[in-house]
Amino acid sequence: MSGGRLDRFRPESLTSDQREVYDAIVGGPRATAPSAVPLVDEQGGLEGPFNAFLLQPRLGNALQALGAAVRYETSLSTRAREVAILVVASRRDCAFEWHAHEILGRAAGLTDDDLAAVRERRYSSLPADESLIATVADALVVDGDLDDDRYRSAAATLGPAAIFELSTLVGYYMALALQLRVFRVEPPP
Repeated sequence: MSGGRLDRFRPESLTSDQREVYDAIVGGPRATAPSAVPLVDEQGGLEGPFNAFLLQPRLGNALQALGAAVRYETSLSTRAREVAILVVASRRDCAFEWHAHEILGRAAGLTDDDLAAVRERRYSSLPADESLIATVADALVVDGDLDDDRYRSAAATLGPAAIFELSTLVGYYMALALQLRVFRVEPPP
């Protein structure tokens, strides 16, 4: 996969601070969860957004920890989480994020029709809970807020804690989409 504007950091050349971040990524929950999306390339360099995390290890470590938390420590179902991430990827036109989370979404049971519904913003075509997640995620990406009616509706179904989780997840993946764009990280051909 293309590293874009950054050369890949190689494991043998990492500082101790960079190595801490690297080890947290390749040895943490991302590495133990079933996934068809590789974390490292053939030479051990980090794939996707993770290579850039090594530029500033303190910030990179905080980001990778937040990413692990929003992926593995929330009440959102795996499908709902992937729907929200795909909404961000679609709305931010982030090819790498879409590529990686289309694979993860399919593994979570999303169908071609589900993926098309997200890409085409036909959220009402999704199951009711995922439709609500997609609609809220879309509002967060586009408007950066939920108006009072949308908040009340979402809170009645999801609850405030899930809205907190969802808004954190959306914010995290918006940051990754921005970084992937800035550093020109593309999916594999």
